[in-house]
Amino acid sequence: QVQLVESGGGLVQAGGSLRLSCAASGSISSINIIIMGWYRQAPGKQRELVARITRGDRTNYGDSVRGRFTISRDNTKITGYLQMNNLNPDDTAVYYCYVRAFTGDYWGQGTQVTVSS
Repeated sequence: QVQLVESGGGLVQAGGSLRLSCAASGSISSINIIIMGWYRQAPGKQRELVARITRGDRTNYGDSVRGRFTISRDNTKITGYLQMNNLNPDDTAVYYCYVRAFTGDYWGQGTQVTVSS
């Protein structure tokens, strides 16, 4: 069994910062992970890509967050991170951690990020 647990969400004012964490546990190791990423979904909108990082350390960012957010990972701890700076109200959403491994695809339960104006 594989479990992804997000943490670090909360309420911040516009211009503030948050750092999200995604801890993987269970029958998984860093060498089996192909992709780690973050997605978000706001009410009435489709789930969208925020950022992703591949086995080759290639990164991709959504157009709306590029330059403000940074994705990283700690292979030893099997934990992913999303540093979010210069937050604005449009960033308000539930943020989900996603992992594609050789054994399958896994999603976290999500963590709420709310940015006040």
